[in-house]
Amino acid sequence: MNIKKIILSIPVGLYCLTAFGQQSSATLPKCKNGFVVVAHRGSHLVKPENTVAAIEDAIRLGADYVEIDLRTTKDGHLMLSHNETVDGRTNGKGLVSEMTWEEISKLSVNSTDGQMYKIPTFKEALKACKGKINIYLDFKDADAAQAYQEIAEQGMEKSILVYLNKAGQYEAWRKTAPQMPLMGRLPENVHTREELKAFLSTTSLKAVDKASGAVLLAALKTEGVSVFLDAQSKDENPVKWKALMHEDVQGLQTDHPEALIGYLNQNGWRNGLKPQNP
Repeated sequence: MNIKKIILSIPVGLYCLTAFGQQSSATLPKCKNGFVVVAHRGSHLVKPENTVAAIEDAIRLGADYVEIDLRTTKDGHLMLSHNETVDGRTNGKGLVSEMTWEEISKLSVNSTDGQMYKIPTFKEALKACKGKINIYLDFKDADAAQAYQEIAEQGMEKSILVYLNKAGQYEAWRKTAPQMPLMGRLPENVHTREELKAFLSTTSLKAVDKASGAVLLAALKTEGVSVFLDAQSKDENPVKWKALMHEDVQGLQTDHPEALIGYLNQNGWRNGLKPQNP
């Protein structure tokens, strides 16, 4: 998710405080490593993004989460796609929301290794991840109740972190599954612990992907909110990783999971011991 389009800045109101009062019971999925590595769209520089193969390679590399993007077909099937269309990614063209699953299932995903790849359903992605890796679910365009039903059918309620992308998704998830951990972006006007507490009183998040300044980072840690920063880019490198790593940052989302994990292991930071920025 190179650009997050939603900023969770609209208070959900007193009604939500009452109706969704159980949200504080949400907890993040457990990780065996102290510093979290999120493989952006899977190991997509090795295998095509948002495919089972990309998920499996992220697992092989030892990532803690695989980030995948969820959308809905014309006939109501949940499947993986970052973009609104299949253009460029496959040998077909069209909006995901205007195509049936049968049409999409016949497409071939573009690749550079000569292998055949298909767009997976959400159920196929869940099965590939179960017991092996957590899911950072970029909730692009889908129904919370339907998604949660498929998650529950696989018994993976404790393995998913949902990233909110649109207005209304917070309320939908809190109504459907109050215990599900949610992630989003803080409003631009939140800088202090007092401002953070006021925001969290109406919009309870367990993780955010952007936070600047030692004061806000420390406040997030005190309030039990993890910070998983977006590092993904073509020119990721140790200098850029180190610039993002602060004592109150818990993880990075990356396009280069193998290199990042190697860098963390080399410096003894995989268990959460990280350098502090000047």
